[in-house]
Amino acid sequence: MEESIQFFPASQVPANPYFSILIPSWNNLAYLQLCIAAIRKHSTTSFEIILHLNEANDGSKEWVESQKDIAFSYSPINVGVCYAMNAMVKLARADYFLYLNDDMYVLPHWDGFLKEEIESIGHTEFFLSATAIEPKAQSACSIQADFGRSLATFEEARLLETYESFPFADWQGATWPPNVVHRSLWDKVGGYSNEFTPGMYSDPDFSMKCWQAGVRLFKGISRSRVYHFGSISVKRVKQNKGYYQFIRKWGMTSSTLSKYYLRRGDTFDGPLVQRPIPLTVHLKNLYYRLSLPFRK
Repeated sequence: MEESIQFFPASQVPANPYFSILIPSWNNLAYLQLCIAAIRKHSTTSFEIILHLNEANDGSKEWVESQKDIAFSYSPINVGVCYAMNAMVKLARADYFLYLNDDMYVLPHWDGFLKEEIESIGHTEFFLSATAIEPKAQSACSIQADFGRSLATFEEARLLETYESFPFADWQGATWPPNVVHRSLWDKVGGYSNEFTPGMYSDPDFSMKCWQAGVRLFKGISRSRVYHFGSISVKRVKQNKGYYQFIRKWGMTSSTLSKYYLRRGDTFDGPLVQRPIPLTVHLKNLYYRLSLPFRK
């Protein structure tokens, strides 16, 4: 798959981008255009946009080529999220990699709040995430509020009027995009794991790699908000069996990581300390490990 990827640097680039905004896309042009329009309209920090286009048989490659300030990688087949992320990083010039889905609409100053948090930390051993507003919240890390489940029903004006009104605290357990890590941490953990192609469970795998590398600051920033239409591409792709791949690799379920390591969704109260894991959870993980040879 990797050998099929082509690279196209931007012809117009900012001198010193603070963020490299990385967006994988798969035949999703209308959402991608809205996403990029929101970035240009609502961002306050210097950035560069880098895309990976999978297949791009919907006109997205032609459109992106007309945008002189966007760098992109391209594959004529769908190589999935992991190969896409690793490809985009090869074009990145900033120190901070900010991963965004193409079906997200960023809200005012979203990036500025992330930058403020980064500068307050004072080191690079962190994993931060913005907070998603979703029609149907995927986890306790998201705000549930419906401003449209498609472009046809998107209520942009109402969203911009009310998105700040939802009370929500900073939270533990950053995993999903939008998220940001420093280049040095990305290099330390080796980026995304291609064995999870096309991408199911690649996010908790990346978090686990960061944990193993010594990261204990996995923080979700409440003030940094985006609207997420909700897994537009995931609904179309043939999914890998990431649940069992994760168990095979790490010896535990991803829910064990989320609950006892990352405490995902808890109110943020400082760097993480691993919770004691009950015997019943250890036994459950042992059962899954022993049953893996019988699962196809």
